[in-house]
Amino acid sequence: MADPLTLFTSIGLSEQKAKETLKNDALCSALKDAIAQAQRVLGASGVDKATGTLLYTMASRLRDPKRLGFLTDHIAQRKICTELQLAAALEFVKSHPQDPINQKEFESLCGVGVVITPEQVEDKVEKVIKKHKDQLLQERYRFNMGLLMGEARGGLMWADGKMIKNEVDIQVLHLLGPKTEADLEKKPKVTFHTNYKTEGYVVTPKTMDLLKQHLEFTGGQIRTRFPPEPNGILHIGHAKAINFNFGYAKANDGICYLRYDDTNPEKEEEKYFTAIKDMVEWLGYKPYEITHASDNFQRLYDLAVDLIRRGHAYVCHQRGEELKGHNPPPSPWRERPAEESLVLFDRMRRGLFAEGEVTLRMKIVMEDGKMDPVAYRIKYTAHHRTGDAWCIYPTYDYTHCLCDSIENITHSLCTKEFQARRSSYFWLCNALDVYCPVQWEYGRLNLTYTVVSKRKIIKLVEEGTVRDWDDPRLFTLTALRRRGFPSEAINNFCAKVGVTVAQATMEPHMLESCVRDVLNDHAPRAMAVLEPLKVTITNLPEGIQNDVRVPDFPANEFMGSHVVPFTRTIFIEQSDFREVMEKGYKRLTPDQPVGLRHAGYVVSVQKVIKGRVVELEVHCCSSHEAAEKPKAFIHWVSEPQKCEIRLYERLFLHKNPEDPSEVPGGFLSDINPNSLQVIDSALVDISVSKAKVFDKFQFERVGYFALDPDSTADKLVFNRTVTLKEDPGKM
Repeated sequence: MADPLTLFTSIGLSEQKAKETLKNDALCSALKDAIAQAQRVLGASGVDKATGTLLYTMASRLRDPKRLGFLTDHIAQRKICTELQLAAALEFVKSHPQDPINQKEFESLCGVGVVITPEQVEDKVEKVIKKHKDQLLQERYRFNMGLLMGEARGGLMWADGKMIKNEVDIQVLHLLGPKTEADLEKKPKVTFHTNYKTEGYVVTPKTMDLLKQHLEFTGGQIRTRFPPEPNGILHIGHAKAINFNFGYAKANDGICYLRYDDTNPEKEEEKYFTAIKDMVEWLGYKPYEITHASDNFQRLYDLAVDLIRRGHAYVCHQRGEELKGHNPPPSPWRERPAEESLVLFDRMRRGLFAEGEVTLRMKIVMEDGKMDPVAYRIKYTAHHRTGDAWCIYPTYDYTHCLCDSIENITHSLCTKEFQARRSSYFWLCNALDVYCPVQWEYGRLNLTYTVVSKRKIIKLVEEGTVRDWDDPRLFTLTALRRRGFPSEAINNFCAKVGVTVAQATMEPHMLESCVRDVLNDHAPRAMAVLEPLKVTITNLPEGIQNDVRVPDFPANEFMGSHVVPFTRTIFIEQSDFREVMEKGYKRLTPDQPVGLRHAGYVVSVQKVIKGRVVELEVHCCSSHEAAEKPKAFIHWVSEPQKCEIRLYERLFLHKNPEDPSEVPGGFLSDINPNSLQVIDSALVDISVSKAKVFDKFQFERVGYFALDPDSTADKLVFNRTVTLKEDPGKM
């Protein structure tokens, strides 16, 4: 056999695609086996490009290697000739893992042997256009041609999509003639979302009628939802989800719901409901309506009964431990009669079984190979909203898509890990003949040097490593707000990251850069001294106080100012004085004067009072009288207020604290011992004395700070949000 690269390009793969395939050992091996078997079937004629494309698609999507030969034979024998037939065949073998395969059922459900002629396509399209002729003539090319495509395909399940589209285009052109200038004008309003064109979306004979009813209800309005579980605090990854869901709706003049996925009463607490709503609103978004999955408990139960009646669900007695792992044994109760499952499901509802004794399972194999996911389980736990009314609760896999359908959501936007649930999402809606929204996946947002898992944050709290969910060293949204991150900066960061299918792992300094950009424009200036050094100005008399006006934003003095006192005694940073002059040092020394910011004075050292240096006596003069301009101007405080300053660094030492190859001892062994430094004797000017919790300031030459909720009337507490400039050592 030829080398793999030559072999793969010989069946029609591009050289780039062939090289990418070689990097995936499992795919490479499967494709080589499929080609070898196809060549044995085809003999001298070899594998042409059309067959090669089908073989590649089959090898890349097949989850059960034992079906490789079976499907390869059907492709090589031209029994499976189209992507549609192959998709149906892959779905069939996934949902029928047991041997032997029922050949007759397989061929019937996969369109084997079905040939759709051009005449059939022409006849079907002609009937569909005739049905919509009046509306077509009225709306011309503004008419939604997708409806024509959908209805034509509804009667020709195995027809080639391109053939149908070409025929629709030809017949529409024949009816309406070429497009006019009026036809080419921008459509003023979107009245239909093209859900059914999304890859993987299943069109059933009832799809178009259900979409029509949906459109009559919504008027073509885009509807999204943000559906968090109320069992933890939102983190930076949720900020991206909030921005995407609410932002997509807003950009399209649509609406977005905040829906609590409250189907697990054991882990839900009122504080999480409140915190989630607060964070959504803090980011600047107002939900169109706040809903709960529990609003629909009765309807979801009724739909589950209907699902059983239709033969798509059954009551199962396998225990939870039996269902764990990658290949749990098939349920021996899968083919239980619907009537029997209905009786048992009613008994579940009435509390006649113990927890874990029975579940309701759906008859579907998911994209990740998980078979028959659980739809309902028993939990004898009171629900925060429904109390003891229910002892069975629906799972995410069952609830999510049906609540979307009930709320007429148009786009179910979720992160990439939910792609494995997309087929079950579409399947469940279609199995119950209810309106089916579309599911779009995007890459989640991760940050290095942190953990966001609820379980791991709880562990950090329990171990005393952090104080609570809002500890400013975490990247929960409540923690970021407490640290002083503006919501605008978080939204800007999410916008910079963008929405892509690929997962985004970002460095914290990129978020901090967005924070600086916002705070530089919106945080008023103040002066604070973290490590005070007392300075007495000997040539100012006792009891004299001057008022110094300090601009809130020095770059734009029209944005306001505040007044601070200037007296004989001031305080400067210890680091702004050195007894021994060093090369390059521009601040105060016994031989080098320094300017005082905003005061208009230059001070020079007269006397150093020691133990270690505990005080300076200096002489001051007006900056206009100074012999030469000072090399530097430093900040200072006078008649200050004492405060506590908390300086934060990264909580973890390594970029990926959850990666065993990087941190073999686990994330708890990677804690940075210097992640928090508390300075309890700092001094701040009196301009901040009336600050409110979360108010933000730039302490000149020190950093950006926010007032912490721990503050009292007697003692203010400030959290350092970020330094003034990025630390190059953190990049």
